[in-house]
Amino acid sequence: MKQLLFAFFIIAAVGGIMTSCQNKDDNTLALEKRITELEDRAAIKNLVDTFATLSDTKEAELQSTLFTEDGTVKTYSDGQLAADLKGRKQIAEVFGNFLNTLQTVYHQSGQLTVTIDGNKATGVNYCQVTMIGEFNGTKTITMQGVRYNDEYEKINGRWYIKNRVSNFMWRDVRPIQ
Repeated sequence: MKQLLFAFFIIAAVGGIMTSCQNKDDNTLALEKRITELEDRAAIKNLVDTFATLSDTKEAELQSTLFTEDGTVKTYSDGQLAADLKGRKQIAEVFGNFLNTLQTVYHQSGQLTVTIDGNKATGVNYCQVTMIGEFNGTKTITMQGVRYNDEYEKINGRWYIKNRVSNFMWRDVRPIQ
């Protein structure tokens, strides 16, 4: 009987240790998953902010590398489709041509909400864009409110914009000194 009780005690102790190790493994995996999600969120925020900064510095070629090779950009102004771009080459060309018409570009990014699902994610980013340029011989400031609806893709550990829908929702245009 003593041997049976001793065997039962050993089995119970080993089972407790195994359960403890399994819980530790589950906790470690949960922590690793949370850390990965935080890293992904930070990387996507950096991607969106880098896009804005490269607009401001008029580096369209570099800006296009933030998109997947087959990335797309659809731009709507006042609800009307203004541009439908496909691929890095077209994105760089059209963005560059537009940015070169401006003296100054300044983005202020607002809230960014992101939903991550493995190596895919979606996000909504609000932004106010200020542009200064000369139009019809008059120096003009244009301020616009933009909402970007994005799809992101993680390729080889790096996040890219897969598809972007830019909604220019309001505009204020006036001459400046």
